[in-house]
Amino acid sequence: MNHIPVLAAPAMEYLAVRFGGTYVDATFGAGGHSRLILSRLGAGRLIAIDTDPVAEQRAAAIGDPRLTFIHSNFRSITSVLDRCAIESVDGVLFDLGVSSMQLDDAERGFSLGRPATLDMRMDPGIGRSAYEILATASETELADIFYYYGEERSARRIARAVVARRSRGTLPSTTSEFAQLVAGVVARRGRRERIHPATRVFQALRIAVNDELDALREGLNGAVGRLRRTGRIVAISFHSLEDRIVKQNFRDDEHLEVLTRRPVIPEEAEVAANPRARSGKLRAAERKAG
Repeated sequence: MNHIPVLAAPAMEYLAVRFGGTYVDATFGAGGHSRLILSRLGAGRLIAIDTDPVAEQRAAAIGDPRLTFIHSNFRSITSVLDRCAIESVDGVLFDLGVSSMQLDDAERGFSLGRPATLDMRMDPGIGRSAYEILATASETELADIFYYYGEERSARRIARAVVARRSRGTLPSTTSEFAQLVAGVVARRGRRERIHPATRVFQALRIAVNDELDALREGLNGAVGRLRRTGRIVAISFHSLEDRIVKQNFRDDEHLEVLTRRPVIPEEAEVAANPRARSGKLRAAERKAG
């Protein structure tokens, strides 16, 4: 599947790219949003960040001297800008969650649709894989992960089933096997589910593996701290946990004026062209002039 940046038009509208400005694409991915920023930037500068090392090749393929790619987690945005000798920026864009390329690459273990190793690390060289968490975390820890990060009502039963399989030496090691385990616990006979029964648990594991929520809090705070007066910050989220953090951060930060009282969501035409846009929500804020 070709990569289509989600909510691209409203993202550019709210980012309001200034000719000759300095911007950060905190989640480069396949570079869709970066290309749009560059097309409006003139003689400015764009810093692109991504924790996935594969993204560096995509950034190099753009071949634009105004673009500097840094392999890092956006939670370290402050140190990234220090490294680039940049004191302040005109705008920062966050496109959160897992990218289309990561979902389409079955070997990364993000998708439950095809058998692959249970990995889910956005940077394969850092941290514990999803399988390692399933193999070592206590039943209580697993239940908390599934409940708090996946909002899964059957979290305790799923955790109990994982530990039982682990004690028998039959813990699933692939995405498809683990999805079957979860479905066997939560699926209800005769009821057609809108999403796969393991979707919430996969989300929860991915968030835990990559420490996504704490990284988001740190990244947003770092970005606001480097915004120039009237600089903009735009965040596109794909589940309620992310959106809640963005909403609270924008609302509670005394330096920001919220530009989106309600989140901007994709229009029907965008969802029809790109089904993965369906759950996207965009929020934007501006650094106060005073």
